[in-house]
Amino acid sequence: MRRKKLFLLGLIPLMLLVLVGCSSSSKDSEVLSTAQIKKNIGSKLISTREDAQKKLTKEYQSATKNKSYTLSDPYVKVNPYKDSPLTALVIFKTDKAAKISYTVSGKTDKTSITNQVKGYQKTHQVPIAGLYADYNNTVTITITYKDGSTEQKVLHLQTEELPKYIKNAKIVVSKNNKSKMDIGDNKLTLMNRTTKEPFAIDADGEVRWYSTNYSQHTIEQTDDGHFLILTKKNVDSTVYNDLIETDALGRVYREYSFNNKVKSNDSGNAKDETTVIHHDLLELPNKDILATVNDGSKYKEDVMVQISHKTGKIVKVIDLKKILPSSMYKNYKAGSDGKIDWFHQNAVDYDKSDNTIMISGRNQDMIMKLDYKTDKIIWIYSGKSKKSWPKKYRSKLLTPTKGTTITGGQHGLYQLSKDKNGENILLYDNNVDVTSGNKKTSGKYSQAVQYHIDTKKMTIDQTWAYGKSLGKTNFTNIIGYAERESNENTLIDFGYKNNGAESNVIEVDSSGNQVFNVTVKNASSKAYVYRAYRLEFYPQGYVFDVNK
Repeated sequence: MRRKKLFLLGLIPLMLLVLVGCSSSSKDSEVLSTAQIKKNIGSKLISTREDAQKKLTKEYQSATKNKSYTLSDPYVKVNPYKDSPLTALVIFKTDKAAKISYTVSGKTDKTSITNQVKGYQKTHQVPIAGLYADYNNTVTITITYKDGSTEQKVLHLQTEELPKYIKNAKIVVSKNNKSKMDIGDNKLTLMNRTTKEPFAIDADGEVRWYSTNYSQHTIEQTDDGHFLILTKKNVDSTVYNDLIETDALGRVYREYSFNNKVKSNDSGNAKDETTVIHHDLLELPNKDILATVNDGSKYKEDVMVQISHKTGKIVKVIDLKKILPSSMYKNYKAGSDGKIDWFHQNAVDYDKSDNTIMISGRNQDMIMKLDYKTDKIIWIYSGKSKKSWPKKYRSKLLTPTKGTTITGGQHGLYQLSKDKNGENILLYDNNVDVTSGNKKTSGKYSQAVQYHIDTKKMTIDQTWAYGKSLGKTNFTNIIGYAERESNENTLIDFGYKNNGAESNVIEVDSSGNQVFNVTVKNASSKAYVYRAYRLEFYPQGYVFDVNK
């Protein structure tokens, strides 16, 4: 009897070990808690760049108070904040309230840049954007009084030559039908590069703006005309962990910093430096930032965070591992860096009308819509067969109509418009079969695609596309973007053409006729065009005031 008891007692620790083992294997210990993710990212507001600009800002504030600066003899400063060489700041006073406009004379037809400063003032701060590099620019300032009378002043502004990574980019325009392009009075095509300096070109391919701040992947224009730029503290750093809110002149309004090291074990040893924000971000209606991030775990590019613009702290975390089937990430192989890039989120878009977000996951060939408040799935479009999904997801899957393509390795998803039955969306379909793309067409072409999603019938219908006719010549394995313009043209960035040797940006009308075609030779490793945007370089919401 005693021997039997001893035998049973001996089994107890063994059984406990088995139970513990089963418990730990059924739950992935590398899926981090929200608190740990916040700690790993370590976001905060800093004032390094603002502090460095204080002396300049005081100089410009003094100029606004100096009555000797008049239209005939204004205060003029080219590159006022030292990091935007093709801009200038002009300050002067008038006896009567007047509104100001200016024109930077273009070298050819339809390349002049005209902007207007908001409202009638007596003290004028005029932010000039759109100068040519290494050129004596002609800028005409026009003041209009309330009685309709006008005065003008012509300035000649000399600029410096382009830096080598832009100069060596070799921009070639093969088509520019300016009467059909969406260029307006002040629009430029912003080349948002994967690395090095971002720059913007006119319809001739002439560089008319650039920032000396190196950026990676992310430049987004906010409603008030500022730019959110993911940059780094110095050009020699290997990581991009400073996010700045700046404007075209280079004035910094806000700066966020992030941890660039994460602990690899309990001993406190740190891994290599890591860029926290990676492919996309946006400004929410309350001015907070929603960004795609790496969370510091063995998984990467599968988490989003909302960052408070007031404190710089994270106020919301969305971990896609907690939303999608665990088999997607548990069965995915790690890359050469040891990280598991199972989702590879490369886009996020927010819809304030119903508080939802749409996201793109390249490595799952999948797009998805979520309720931003609850994180619940609204719909999923994927090439995976319905039966391969766990039952609880199947009601969320969209059914494609006949002729609708399956996306593969797609980028740049965003909503165009909504209607009573659903929504219209646009994306860049790389057409790469990463995990569940179209195996038959994979690698043969890339294209911009518009879909209509019927949220009542849970169907998805392809309504427009461009790129298939270009064939393998414009196939891009990675990156790319498509943007719908105000005149219904579409600007398409075939960013990784010829295996990354060049980027090809094409603007087409709704019938697929090319109206603009520019090729950018990539001047260094990874300096290809991640996205191309057609932007106003003085949007309506923008107000420059050194005293605020």
